Amino acid sequence: MVRVGDGVVVVLGFGEAERVVKGAEFGHPEPEVVGGGHADLPVDGDGRVVRAFAFLNPPDHTRLRGLVGKAFTARTVEALVPRVEELVGEFVGRVVAAGEGDLMAELAVPLPVTVIAELLGVPVGDRERFGAWSGAMARAAEPGFLLAPGVAEAAAGARREFVGYFRELAAERRRAPGDDLLSALVAVADEGERLSERELLVTLTLLLVAGHETTTNLIGNGVLALLRNPEQYRALARDAALAEGAVEEVLRYDSPIQLTTRTVLTDTTLGGVELAAGTTVLVLVGAANRDPRVFDEPDRFDITRAPGRHLAFGRGIHFCLGAPLARLQGRTVLRELARRAPGLRPAGEPEWAETVTLRGLRTLPVAVR
Repeated sequence: MVRVGDGVVVVLGFGEAERVVKGAEFGHPEPEVVGGGHADLPVDGDGRVVRAFAFLNPPDHTRLRGLVGKAFTARTVEALVPRVEELVGEFVGRVVAAGEGDLMAELAVPLPVTVIAELLGVPVGDRERFGAWSGAMARAAEPGFLLAPGVAEAAAGARREFVGYFRELAAERRRAPGDDLLSALVAVADEGERLSERELLVTLTLLLVAGHETTTNLIGNGVLALLRNPEQYRALARDAALAEGAVEEVLRYDSPIQLTTRTVLTDTTLGGVELAAGTTVLVLVGAANRDPRVFDEPDRFDITRAPGRHLAFGRGIHFCLGAPLARLQGRTVLRELARRAPGLRPAGEPEWAETVTLRGLRTLPVAVR
C-alpha cells in the first residue's frame, strides 16, 4: 500500500485489496446534493444524486440490488445460453468467412451489445446507438484527475440520450409488458414504489456499461492473450473443456476492470497503516491479481492454472451481478473461435483504448489461416 497524497492511498497487494472490496468499513461516499435543477444527473426529491446500487452502501445498496436481483436471476442467464451460442456462431462465422479483420469491430464489440439489447428488449433498429452511448460513458469511468478534456461532457450527453430513450421505452413496457428484463424491472419498480423511475434509469445505465464494455474487454483481452501464447490457444482448440478455465485466467491475467475506488467509512487499519474515515482508497485490481504471494508465476498466462481467487468481479456485497452472463459470453467465444479458427493469428499490432479503469482494446487485427 502506498500513500500518494493527502487522504489518498493506493492498494496493490491481493490481501489488502480483498479486504477493501469486502470489508464493511470501506464503501462509497454519500451521494452529493446538487439541487433539483441539475441537467446531467438524476436527482431525488431532496436534490441528492441518484446512483446505481453498485455505488451505494447498505441499506440503500441492499434494497436496490435485491430488487434488481429479483429480475436479473440465474434462471434469466441460463435461458440465454442457446441464444448466446447462436449469436457467437454467427459472429465467429463472419470472421472466419472474411479470413481477416478487426476482431473487436467484428465480434468483441457487437456481441455484448446485441446480448444486452436483446436481454432488455430493445428493438433491433435502435441497437446501433448502444455502442456509442456505452463507449462515451465508459470513457468517463475514471477518477476525475485522469479524465481528458471533453470526456465528461461527452459522457453527460450520452447519458441524457440514453435516459431519454429508456424513459420512453419503460413507459411502453408499463403499457404492454414483454418477456424481457426491462419489463421485469418495470414490474419491480411499480410494486409499492420500491424502485423509482430514477433508480430504474440509473440501473439500466449500469447494466449497459457493465454488461457491454467489460465483456467486450474480456473477449478482446482474452483473444490477445491466447494469440500471444499460441501453445495455450492450440491446447484450447484440442480441448474445448479448457474454455471455462481460460476465461478465469483472462480475468486474472488481464482484468477488464483494473481500478476500483472505495472510501474509508470508519477509522481503521489496513496493512498496518492507520486510515482515517474519509480516506480515498484506489485498489489496483490488475496488480492484486498478479500478487506473487497468492499466484505462482503471476505473469505467466496459463489456462490450465487451478482456479484462483481473482478480484475481477469484486467480492462481498458488491460482487458483480452480471458475472455469470460475462462468463457465459467469454467462454462461448473462446471455445467457438478455437474450434472454428484453430489457425487464428495476429495480423498487425493491436491498439489499446485510452482508459485506465476499463482496460481493453480499440482494435485487434487478426487473420484466419
